[in-house]
Amino acid sequence: MPTFLRTHLTALRMLLVMTVILGIAYPLLVTGISRIAFPAAADGSVVKADGKEIGSSLLGQGFDLPKQNPDDPDEQAQPDPKWFQPRPSAGGHDPKSSGASNLGPNSEDLLKAVEERRAAVAAFDGVDPAAVPPDALTASGSGLDPHISVAYAKEQVQRVAKARGVPADRLDRLVEEYTDGRSLGFLGQPGVNVVMLNRAVSDLK
Repeated sequence: MPTFLRTHLTALRMLLVMTVILGIAYPLLVTGISRIAFPAAADGSVVKADGKEIGSSLLGQGFDLPKQNPDDPDEQAQPDPKWFQPRPSAGGHDPKSSGASNLGPNSEDLLKAVEERRAAVAAFDGVDPAAVPPDALTASGSGLDPHISVAYAKEQVQRVAKARGVPADRLDRLVEEYTDGRSLGFLGQPGVNVVMLNRAVSDLK
C-alpha cells in the first residue's frame, strides 16, 4: 500500500475514533452524570406552574399586559403592575436573540433611553426618579439576566401589593426569600430572581 494512502487511512481511523469518544461517548457520560447529580439543572432549570412549563430560572422574561393588537409588531408591550418587573432587555427577553445594545457610555441614544426609562419606572412604581436603581435603567449584557438588585425589587413592593391587594410585608418576605447571595460568597452583589419571585407571587391568596 502506498505511503500516502496508508497515512490517509490512519488519519481517517483517528478521526472516527475521536468522533466516537468526544462526539458520542463523552457527551453521553457528562449528560448522564449531570442528570443524576443535578436533574433540574440538566433539564434547563425549568419552572412549572399548575403542571405547565412557564420558563426557566436561568432566563429572564417579560411580565407584560396582553397587547391590544397582537398582530401589530410596532405596538409596545406595557408592563403588568401585578408582577415584579425584570431589568430592560435589548432583545425583548427573547432567548433566540440574546445580546446587548452595544451602545457605549458616551452614546446619546443610550443616555436618552436611560432618562426615558427613569421617568417611566418612577411613574410606574410611584417613586422619585432619583431613587430608581441603575439596573432598572440598563440592560444586562445578555439581555436575559433573571436577577434584579434587592433595591429594585424593594422599590416594586408597594406597587405589586396595591395591584394584587395583598399586604406589602408578605411581599417583602418573599423578596428576602428569593434573594440570592454573592457568587462564591464574595463575587458581585446579592440579587433577586424575578422569575422565581413572580412564581411565588402567583401562589399568594
